[in-house]
Amino acid sequence: MNRDHGPGDGRHEPALVAAWRDLAGTTPEAVAVGTELLDRWSEPHRRYHTVAHLWETLTAAELLRGESRDPDAVRYALWFHDAVYEGRPLEDEEESAALARRLLALMGAPAALVAEVPRLVLLTRTHRTEEGDADGAVVCDADLAVLAGTPDAYFTYAAAIRAEYGHVPDEAFRQGRLGVLRNLLAAPHLYRTRHGREHWEARARSNLLAEVHRWETGTEPPP
Repeated sequence: MNRDHGPGDGRHEPALVAAWRDLAGTTPEAVAVGTELLDRWSEPHRRYHTVAHLWETLTAAELLRGESRDPDAVRYALWFHDAVYEGRPLEDEEESAALARRLLALMGAPAALVAEVPRLVLLTRTHRTEEGDADGAVVCDADLAVLAGTPDAYFTYAAAIRAEYGHVPDEAFRQGRLGVLRNLLAAPHLYRTRHGREHWEARARSNLLAEVHRWETGTEPPP
């Protein structure tokens, strides 16, 4: 595959190609879908939602694999969850779910998978799941694993999100971002899996609170 890479660059591409083929197989339809997905994840306007984010969510899901019921459905959902990304909350997830439905059907996937993967993709709109939805919990926690990075890694993530919304004026972005952060912090738990709550919850809340403080006070993080 030859493509011009955005900021996510091509470091993860060989591993992602192998991961897709391990998941979906090597039929012409599967290879074509994998190529389309990687092209989408490599779009030049992306700053955070890049192939690096895709790889990181798949890696997190592998860590959480023992808590899922259908690891393959989880992996498919992560491949599709930000396949459409134009910075339009809710619309992007809807279109990503529709893309999953169409492309999985094109691949000849079982009807149950064609229905389940879009459902899982749509959960990433709010990252709220019903009790007992093991696969939904893994998808959402894998997507939010970035929140539990080191303070430096978290700041890099937050800066990349701001860059993706570079067209939004500073004050409008500040208000919108604070709304997102406060909504996350208001939830009883950020994570739904046992591993997430035991190993990621405290660090993630600390990072979120630090970002809220920066937006409220206009301060920069320490060097």
